[in-house]
Amino acid sequence: MTAVPIAPVSAAAWLKQTARPWRRLTLLAGLLTVADVVSAIGFAAGLALTISNLTVSPAAAAPWLALAVLSLVGRGLIGQAAVIVGARLGCAVKTDVRSRLLSDLFGRGRRSGNRLTALVEGVAALDGYYSRFAPLRLAAGVSPLLIIAATALASPVSAGVLLFTLVPFIAGMALAGTAAAGESRRQFQALERLSGLFIDRIRTLPAILAYGAVDRTTAQIAQASEELERRTARVMRIAFLSSGVLEFFSALSVALIAVYCGFNLLRLLPFPAPETLDLSRAFFVLALAPEVYAPLRRLAAAYHDRQAAEAAVPSMIVPDARPAMRARLGDSSPALHFRDVAIAYEDAAPVIDAFCLDVMPGQTVALMGASGAGKSSLLHLLLGLAPLTRGDIQIGEQRLSLCGDIAGRVAWASQHPIVVPGTLAQNIALADRTACPGRIALAARTAGLSGDLNRPIDERGGGLSGGERRRLGLARAVLKPAPILLLDEPTANLDPAAERAMLDVIRRAARGRTTLIATHSPAVAALADRVVRL
Repeated sequence: MTAVPIAPVSAAAWLKQTARPWRRLTLLAGLLTVADVVSAIGFAAGLALTISNLTVSPAAAAPWLALAVLSLVGRGLIGQAAVIVGARLGCAVKTDVRSRLLSDLFGRGRRSGNRLTALVEGVAALDGYYSRFAPLRLAAGVSPLLIIAATALASPVSAGVLLFTLVPFIAGMALAGTAAAGESRRQFQALERLSGLFIDRIRTLPAILAYGAVDRTTAQIAQASEELERRTARVMRIAFLSSGVLEFFSALSVALIAVYCGFNLLRLLPFPAPETLDLSRAFFVLALAPEVYAPLRRLAAAYHDRQAAEAAVPSMIVPDARPAMRARLGDSSPALHFRDVAIAYEDAAPVIDAFCLDVMPGQTVALMGASGAGKSSLLHLLLGLAPLTRGDIQIGEQRLSLCGDIAGRVAWASQHPIVVPGTLAQNIALADRTACPGRIALAARTAGLSGDLNRPIDERGGGLSGGERRRLGLARAVLKPAPILLLDEPTANLDPAAERAMLDVIRRAARGRTTLIATHSPAVAALADRVVRL
């Protein structure tokens, strides 16, 4: 629940730190990518010696042909293994980051369009970075030097040419990456704006239709979409330009090697060379020359993954939560002691400040006050859905600041119970997956839900009246074997007759539990042992 402040950190440092728990998997993915060099050298050597020995006899060339084939097969297997390990690394990191973002989204109340974009688009952007770019970065630094070293054994001059042409190749990559980094950040910001705008307008769709703002809203979304399109086009232009520059230097260096080897074989070099090549050595060098740039070209192709990940990092940085111990509450109803509790969302003023309250075991307390007084926030605090900014809550022998939340031991009925596609019985069973049909039916009867429990309902609660939806929440609270019961406005927007019918359900649900009820209703408050006004 509580968190330490966010320390300033660069995007590169955050990406490195995030993958730290999977260092071995990261290293394995990189080493597999580097191991591709061994197969490339084996294939080049086998092919070169096969061609040179064909002039002797097919039998002499057969072993080298077998080496080339085995190297080719091995290269495919190594490549497949590298892809699998990289995918596992990406999946592990994404799962961890998504979990932290969800904890921040619900535990600290940071429910904004940007947070939702980070949770979906931002986390997805990490996949390419860890599964492709991170392993290729190690290969790009090591593999070209290993291949040049192997080339030097056959032709030191060719190795020198390859080493020299690496400089403009790397410089071109650096310049292209610098130019594309800023555009990628702006592209992700445009995506965040569009996602936030779209989510906000979907939420307020009834108001938009009611006040005739459809055309204006459509124009706003179209404008944001066009801005994202322009940003994406700029990123793609830079990517195509950088690809053309890299291909030019790669083709130029391979052409230089081909010209040198050809003239050396023909003994037509216009300058004295310190070496004389034969067919096998020349063919070996020519086969390896493109391999020098292959890791760098693959890295350049995956460079956009790095830019996308770094652009998404600022929206995914969340405070590190203090280690929380899982609350261990017994079956008996516990006492609740609120001590100088404050709740504040991000940098806003506290909605609750210096709140103190003692609730005895099995007692029912009604929280009353004006809208915005913080009644629901106090309930959300026990569920881990609101931040404990200051103070603490003693729950039996447990402290909320140490255990994080007690949601697993709380029966909860919100103002707007969540409905999922399925049957009514399946929706009630969300409170306790181990419940048998008999317990589900008993909870439904206790909550006053009548009719066929197997009737289908959709995610909008189609087929349920407002009162039945409230009773669905209470049925879940009845079904869950929890010593604490939290009810948030259980009779809001119900007519007097429906409210009176609901009172007996609330009384039975609260029996034997420590209960907190946030309400505006005097009739509901009359059920409580104590009434606390905020």
